[in-house]
Amino acid sequence: MTLLPDLPQNKALLDLLRQQGVPQERGAYGYEGWEVHTHPDLVERLGDLAPQWPVLAAYGMPVLASKGIAAVVARSMGILLVRLPVAPAEPLEPVEPWPPLTDPGRGWYSLCPWQSELPSAESKRLLTLLIRHALLYAASLSEDDSIDW
Repeated sequence: MTLLPDLPQNKALLDLLRQQGVPQERGAYGYEGWEVHTHPDLVERLGDLAPQWPVLAAYGMPVLASKGIAAVVARSMGILLVRLPVAPAEPLEPVEPWPPLTDPGRGWYSLCPWQSELPSAESKRLLTLLIRHALLYAASLSEDDSIDW
């Protein structure tokens, strides 16, 4: 697994993850040398929502990135952090914020990765579209002009 690059656009996220990261070389709860902070069911859900997209590692959490810029982070059992230019619209259900990353104006939003108030197919469809939007937005923050993401 590839590590999330230490780019200026990732600084706030990496600083927060680094503060909470616990090194762990071995054991059932290790993830790329760090104590895992994401439930395996949520890691699987992330893969279902963004099939064929590589999952990167960052201090015990799986991350989706575009052009090296973090776009989505799976945290705990029920938090999907997405980087967007504006807050996701209804009917998507937000969850507890994760300050300072999700403070107003920071561009990160906490969502429920399960969206249990919606039918399963609709939940998956809306979250898949939102993740694509987050990946496109992250790519737009890059200084890399290539089209290979």
